[in-house]
Amino acid sequence: MIDTALTDWSRLQFALTACYHWIFVPLTLGLSVIMAIMESIYVKKGDPFWRQTAKFWMKLFAINFAVGIATGIILEFEFGTNWSNYSWFVGDIFGAPLAIEGILAFFMEATFFAVMFFGWNKVSKRTHLAATWLTGIGASVSALWILVANAWMQHPVGMTFNPDTVRHEMTDFWALVLNPVATSKFFHSVFSGWMTGAIFVIGVSSWYLLRKRHTRFALASIRIAALTGIAGTLAVMLSGDSSGVHAAKYQPMKLAAIEGLADGGTRAPFSVVPGVEIPGMLSILATHNIDGYVPGINNMLDGYTTPEGETFPSAEKKMESGKKAIEAFRTYRANKDKDPHTAMQARKVLEENIDHFGYGYIQSRNELVPPVQLLYWAFRVMVGLGGYLFLLMVAVLWAERKKRLAEMKWLLRIALLSTPLVYLAGQAGWIVAEVGRQPWTIEGLLPVRAAVSSVSVAAVQTTFFIFVAIFTLFLLIEIRILLKAIQKGPETDNTPNQAQP
Repeated sequence: MIDTALTDWSRLQFALTACYHWIFVPLTLGLSVIMAIMESIYVKKGDPFWRQTAKFWMKLFAINFAVGIATGIILEFEFGTNWSNYSWFVGDIFGAPLAIEGILAFFMEATFFAVMFFGWNKVSKRTHLAATWLTGIGASVSALWILVANAWMQHPVGMTFNPDTVRHEMTDFWALVLNPVATSKFFHSVFSGWMTGAIFVIGVSSWYLLRKRHTRFALASIRIAALTGIAGTLAVMLSGDSSGVHAAKYQPMKLAAIEGLADGGTRAPFSVVPGVEIPGMLSILATHNIDGYVPGINNMLDGYTTPEGETFPSAEKKMESGKKAIEAFRTYRANKDKDPHTAMQARKVLEENIDHFGYGYIQSRNELVPPVQLLYWAFRVMVGLGGYLFLLMVAVLWAERKKRLAEMKWLLRIALLSTPLVYLAGQAGWIVAEVGRQPWTIEGLLPVRAAVSSVSVAAVQTTFFIFVAIFTLFLLIEIRILLKAIQKGPETDNTPNQAQP
């Protein structure tokens, strides 16, 4: 029996690392696009002002990029240190996209980052611009493979269980890559990074305008950032819609918890806040049909039948089937060499119940319900802040185009003070995605209690507090360096242009 404290502390440590890592990733994704657009304008127009502007945001990008790498490396190592059973059980599948990310995307980022950051005046303008765009593309490709791995945990596909090796083995690589959940997660995460980068640039630029410094630079930066952020937000909305449909299809318990939906049905209402509902809206969002059936928490625990006649077993039946699968697996392993007939009979029972194998580790039906209140409010924080920030970017862009923004100090103060909110929205989104999957490490396949390493609780607690100290130090150092760079402002660019190609 796995110690509950060990599972909880291991989850807490991984959540800590992931939350800190996601502070840096979205800004990397967003700034890479904004600075590449600025440099593209420089190459097209030849105006040194745009080179100066791009170089300033590139400096902030580099600071953030370096710290993000450190937290990301630690995050991947934790799969081996804290979740070794998980790594053994599905390492053949999960390891593939992470290996590709490390070999292809990370080296792509690192190579072109070096040319981008140190190549001014050493390569032609177009070569440097290509390196800048490829650095940003590399960051997105890196995110792609990590999100492919994460999406597989939400919706496992393209594999089969081998009882001889006690591992799930990949049978279809392209099913893994083209997993519909992966597509939605990729676009949702990358374009939310565009939002983060845009709000960050708008906030910093608003600070300059409030102090009447670098006015042209600030206004130009706001224009590019707002356009990028608005485009990114619209894309986030579209990918969010597909994410809702996929959650309804592949993770209905997550969707029910997000909505606090105890009992589902057709024309299910969407809860705006407690006591305020939009009739039929949840069915529309989940199925794109107002008459679509959406199961509630109780329906999934008790078992239910859809209006189309599709039947889903109760939690107890799944748990019973899972226990049969585990017992059959043990019988097969014990007899495969000495009693082939018994082993083959056991393997048949295992295959008949393999879909519910993970439920055999569940001790109570209540474990199958993720924390409803946390998910309910995290989702509304994410959506509410996303809508607010979208309107803010529209307002700031309108004021900039009307040449009134520099005098609208109240709007500039709102933009500056709103900068942390985009990070809060991002963290809330990941709470919805990851806490909503509980109690599963891999949805319906492997619960967290069966995925942890056999280490002491004290060891995990010790490393947890070490990581708290290290990550907090990283964050404080980054903030200090960023603030010093922002205080200094963009440098006057008197260097000669790069050699023409």
